[in-house]
Amino acid sequence: MRHTTQIELVNQNDLVAVQLGVMNPEEVRRLTVPDALVDTGATGLCLPIPLIENLGLTPIKTVRARTATGIIDRLLYSAVEFTILERTSLMQITDLPAGSPVLVGHMVLEHLDLCVDIKEGLIYNPAHDGEWITEIL
Repeated sequence: MRHTTQIELVNQNDLVAVQLGVMNPEEVRRLTVPDALVDTGATGLCLPIPLIENLGLTPIKTVRARTATGIIDRLLYSAVEFTILERTSLMQITDLPAGSPVLVGHMVLEHLDLCVDIKEGLIYNPAHDGEWITEIL
């Protein structure tokens, strides 16, 4: 079954610039994706290149990635602050070709203590009674 979720994305470097007083809060680049694909076959948070450009993310390095079609090179980008189901964290971004859906991988779910329920979609981990329990990083 295909499950999607809303995700809010904010350029983390912009947030730091605001804290340092070199950028106005209204200049922070952000966007909301109403239908990000929850993909437990993906690892991290993957965005199509046009969204990466809209957020103004900076390329960091090329990484090798295993995909359904084999091992390929992908660009790793600067971090975003992201929010799913009112839980917020930070993560670097991996690129996807234009036209691809935003992918929310299993590491994102683990970090936010979320699970995929076959009937309800994305939910808080029922083993923790709605409380956010995460691993010490």
